[in-house]
Amino acid sequence: MKNQSVLHLILAFGMGMFLISSAQADNPVIQTRYTADPAPVVINGKVYLYTDHDEPHATWFVMKDWRLYTSSDMVNWTDKGSPLSLKTFKWAQKDAWAPQVIERHGKFYCYAPMTQKGVGMSIGVAVADKPEGPFHDALGHALVHVSPLDIDPTVFIDKDGQAYLYWGNSQLYYVELNKDMISYNQHVGIVKVPLTAEGFGKRPGNNPRFTLYVEGPWFYRRGNLYYMVYAAGGIPEFIAYSTSPGPTGPWTYRGIIMPNHLPQLAFTNHPGVLDYKGHSYFFYHDQALPGGSGFDRSVCIEEFKYNPDGSFPTILPTKQGPAPVGHFNPYKTTPAATIAWETGIQTETSPTVGVYASCNQNGGYIKVESVDFGLQGPKSISARVSSTSEGTSIEIHLDSVDGPLAGTINVPNTGALSQWSAVQSPVSGIKGIHDVYFVFKGVSDSQGINFLSWKFSK
Repeated sequence: MKNQSVLHLILAFGMGMFLISSAQADNPVIQTRYTADPAPVVINGKVYLYTDHDEPHATWFVMKDWRLYTSSDMVNWTDKGSPLSLKTFKWAQKDAWAPQVIERHGKFYCYAPMTQKGVGMSIGVAVADKPEGPFHDALGHALVHVSPLDIDPTVFIDKDGQAYLYWGNSQLYYVELNKDMISYNQHVGIVKVPLTAEGFGKRPGNNPRFTLYVEGPWFYRRGNLYYMVYAAGGIPEFIAYSTSPGPTGPWTYRGIIMPNHLPQLAFTNHPGVLDYKGHSYFFYHDQALPGGSGFDRSVCIEEFKYNPDGSFPTILPTKQGPAPVGHFNPYKTTPAATIAWETGIQTETSPTVGVYASCNQNGGYIKVESVDFGLQGPKSISARVSSTSEGTSIEIHLDSVDGPLAGTINVPNTGALSQWSAVQSPVSGIKGIHDVYFVFKGVSDSQGINFLSWKFSK
């Protein structure tokens, strides 16, 4: 562990970077709604980020559905809507809390905690044929229940094919899942992990919760080492981790990954860890969005490198987030709900066309980062839009919201916001790699624009 003076230096440097980079913010990675408890997974070469969803202005964890976002470059995230909600589980009463999804045998399994009436929190499982859903309840009842603190499931399939489900607040439990992923080995049963100081660190004083472990476990293997990353220490929570030579222990406490010293962090946290395209990423949530609080949280990402011995470095929250791991292709039809950063934008879901972006704030914008137009560059852009007003438009700017103007999409009055029109507009002066800003003009609370998709053409 680093000494106290070095830690202070690291924190000061992190705050300095936070101030320097605030003008180029890409954290939190989702800005259109409050999201928490990130659960990333790589499927078919793309990152699928499952989250839960804090209802705004709540004074408790009011959460009714789960959300999904996808990315191939770690900076531009496409809103895929809600693949499941409390309505998916007829036995659930409330509390759509931290999920995790895993693939097996061509099916996708979502494990999530919910409150069932008269019992408290329990872990359910839903299944889908596609990672985007829709998911349906696999059992019609909870998969596991031990106590009212059955929350935060984490699932992992080991190299021998055995799947494990860990979960729990204040206590840590696991089961060995059967190959069907919707039942568990009844001979082994539900195992309570011994929370020892050697395994999970010790709290100072005579705290009744003896170890640092609190909740939010994230379980995975890297090489021959098994990792349990978790929210720790009490309120406010920091992120710590333990490692083991095997999937069920014995565990050794390894230290703190993300301390909770900076004001943008919430009083809770929940980790997710992912390797993608040769890079390692740490997912967490904070309260940095406008109106944010401990009950209105937002998912963030930091890139990091493991130490040579496999240990974690200290990871501090930043506003800039990770760098892109690829360039965005503008010559394919792209959902307008693909966003690196936005101001004044909402995303909505239509049963006929899916997820779209909407803007009622003049000067609101969508940024798409690191777009590669090539040496030739495009001549036009096509878009699907709707509006009930005259004189609205979407300007295309390069590299900043007031950067060079490359073209303007004039949005017609389509008669209804649910009536979409395909429009095409010329563009010029675009070559090479740029951040693209779609800036909404002439809009207001009474006259907005809905934006479904876009595509540049050479």
